[in-house]
Amino acid sequence: MLKRCATCLSLLICLAFATTARAGTVGREQDIVDLKLGQRVQVDDGTCPAGQVKEVRGAKMTDKGVSRTSTCVPRFGPKSK
Repeated sequence: MLKRCATCLSLLICLAFATTARAGTVGREQDIVDLKLGQRVQVDDGTCPAGQVKEVRGAKMTDKGVSRTSTCVPRFGPKSK
Protein backbone atom coordinates (compact mmCIF):
# COMPACT_ATOMS: atom_id res chain seq x y z
CA MET A 1 0.00 0.00 0.00
CA LEU A 2 2.77 2.43 0.92
CA LYS A 3 4.67 1.62 -2.27
CA ARG A 4 1.54 2.28 -4.32
CA CYS A 5 1.03 5.71 -2.70
CA ALA A 6 4.67 6.63 -3.34
CA THR A 7 4.32 5.64 -6.99
CA CYS A 8 1.17 7.74 -7.41
CA LEU A 9 2.82 10.73 -5.74
CA SER A 10 5.87 10.42 -8.00
CA LEU A 11 3.62 10.28 -11.06
CA LEU A 12 1.74 13.43 -10.01
CA ILE A 13 4.99 15.32 -9.43
CA CYS A 14 6.32 14.30 -12.85
CA LEU A 15 3.10 15.41 -14.54
CA ALA A 16 3.25 18.79 -12.80
CA PHE A 17 6.80 19.40 -14.01
CA ALA A 18 6.01 18.24 -17.53
CA THR A 19 3.09 20.64 -17.94
CA THR A 20 4.97 23.67 -16.61
CA ALA A 21 8.12 23.04 -18.65
CA ARG A 22 6.34 22.73 -21.98
CA ALA A 23 6.55 25.74 -24.30
CA GLY A 24 3.42 26.83 -26.13
CA THR A 25 3.33 28.62 -29.50
CA VAL A 26 1.36 31.78 -30.26
CA GLY A 27 1.20 34.05 -33.30
CA ARG A 28 1.71 37.40 -31.54
CA GLU A 29 3.47 38.44 -28.35
CA GLN A 30 0.32 40.34 -27.30
CA ASP A 31 -1.48 36.97 -27.09
CA ILE A 32 0.59 36.07 -24.00
CA VAL A 33 -1.58 37.34 -21.15
CA ASP A 34 -0.47 35.50 -18.01
CA LEU A 35 3.23 34.65 -18.24
CA LYS A 36 4.52 32.82 -15.17
CA LEU A 37 8.02 32.91 -13.73
CA GLY A 38 10.21 30.47 -15.70
CA GLN A 39 7.56 29.81 -18.35
CA ARG A 40 8.65 29.78 -22.01
CA VAL A 41 6.35 30.66 -24.90
CA GLN A 42 7.35 30.54 -28.56
CA VAL A 43 6.08 33.43 -30.67
CA ASP A 44 5.90 32.87 -34.44
CA ASP A 45 5.58 36.48 -35.59
CA GLY A 46 8.28 36.54 -38.27
CA THR A 47 10.73 38.78 -36.38
CA CYS A 48 13.49 36.15 -36.22
CA PRO A 49 15.63 34.85 -39.11
CA ALA A 50 14.61 31.81 -41.15
CA GLY A 51 14.74 28.59 -39.15
CA GLN A 52 14.31 30.39 -35.82
CA VAL A 53 11.40 31.45 -33.64
CA LYS A 54 11.17 34.04 -30.85
CA GLU A 55 11.08 32.59 -27.34
CA VAL A 56 9.62 34.78 -24.59
CA ARG A 57 10.52 33.83 -21.01
CA GLY A 58 9.25 34.92 -17.63
CA ALA A 59 12.60 36.15 -16.34
CA LYS A 60 12.18 37.60 -12.85
CA MET A 61 9.65 39.02 -10.44
CA THR A 62 9.24 42.79 -10.23
CA ASP A 63 6.78 45.06 -8.43
CA LYS A 64 4.59 45.07 -11.54
CA GLY A 65 4.66 41.29 -12.08
CA VAL A 66 6.89 39.00 -14.13
CA SER A 67 9.39 40.72 -16.44
CA ARG A 68 9.91 39.22 -19.90
CA THR A 69 12.96 38.52 -21.99
CA SER A 70 12.97 37.34 -25.59
CA THR A 71 15.54 35.66 -27.80
CA CYS A 72 15.56 33.89 -31.16
CA VAL A 73 15.98 30.13 -30.81
CA PRO A 74 16.21 27.34 -33.42
CA ARG A 75 12.87 26.10 -34.68
CA PHE A 76 12.43 22.35 -34.27
CA GLY A 77 10.00 20.40 -36.38
CA PRO A 78 7.56 21.67 -39.00
CA LYS A 79 6.06 25.13 -38.76
CA SER A 80 2.64 24.98 -37.13
CA LYS A 81 -0.23 27.42 -37.49
